[in-house]
Amino acid sequence: MRTDALFSLRGLEAADPADPAAVLVVPKPKPKRKRRRAVHPSVPFTPSTTVPDELIRDADWVVVSSSGGKDSQAMLSYVVRRAKALGMLDKVVVVHADLGRAEWKGTRELAELQARLCGVRRFEVVTSGVDFLDRVETRHAKLKAKAEKDALERGEDPAQAKVAPAWPSSSARWCTSGEKRGPIRTLYTRLTNELAHLGRPVRILACIGQRAAESTQRAKLAEVEIDRGASNGRRHITTWRPIHTWNDRRVWREIARSRIPYHPAYDWGNRRLSCVFCVLGCNSDLVNGARRVPELAAAFARTEAKIGADFKKGLSMREIVRRAEALEAAEGPAARPPAGTAMAAHVGRAMTSKYRARQVALYGLVA
Repeated sequence: MRTDALFSLRGLEAADPADPAAVLVVPKPKPKRKRRRAVHPSVPFTPSTTVPDELIRDADWVVVSSSGGKDSQAMLSYVVRRAKALGMLDKVVVVHADLGRAEWKGTRELAELQARLCGVRRFEVVTSGVDFLDRVETRHAKLKAKAEKDALERGEDPAQAKVAPAWPSSSARWCTSGEKRGPIRTLYTRLTNELAHLGRPVRILACIGQRAAESTQRAKLAEVEIDRGASNGRRHITTWRPIHTWNDRRVWREIARSRIPYHPAYDWGNRRLSCVFCVLGCNSDLVNGARRVPELAAAFARTEAKIGADFKKGLSMREIVRRAEALEAAEGPAARPPAGTAMAAHVGRAMTSKYRARQVALYGLVA
């Protein structure tokens, strides 16, 4: 053994160079124990029913999550219709997770209007209280510090350490858990406290507007399941995806039937709504957002520069802004499309015309 190659580092047991039989002993790092969250034994593994009306009857609260987008809107209309038929509209609570400047302007107000026009009396707003871009920068700083620490422990140059992505992605949707799921659970706690007198776990039916047609991952989701992570000994949360099997046409038909206004971003050409810039959004949505909300696009680009990583894999916000500016230069500022453009593309002009006329007659609103 070459004794001149022996060395000592923190965490290593030094060999004695004078001993020809000396062996450098590198202790194996102790595996980190994964903390297993204990689920209360009262929480069921499977739902007692998957029948919509039975789900509503069995629930103490029916909590409808509303982003203000078309899927949330169609789901709200459908759930309210069934709850009204059962005489249980008083159970329905609409909750909107306010994402601050990251979401389209007027989204919170629209979600509240949609709930009110559907006849729901209780509308709740929750928020993480942290700006999305601030969260990205904080996350990057923590990931960078960890990568450098790990590199040092391996005896490597920390300046060359590879830092994990700070932006959310399809495989790391921390934005959903931090900006939506977590804050909404605080509402579950308040609703549970309001029914503490029942003397049993409060049954909450959480309605989410996810559809199988949106992605292969969402196609794998169950229409009804127990949310064991959000459940405990005081509350049992059943997740229901009422429109999971619906296609775009059925979503728009439900909106037309409801007479409730939808967000104008769809008429501008957007396929998704809530965040102006979503990593899961198509490129045309992102460019559309940069044209409509250039100041937010510039803020995203500044964050990219600070953390040295593109907003979306293979597509930076700088490039999105460049494409938006190119369109503005070629076409000029885009004129707002006629109201009802998005709906007409899916259900036809005749149904759309009736929808708009009923909005004016009933609410004095223009679609």
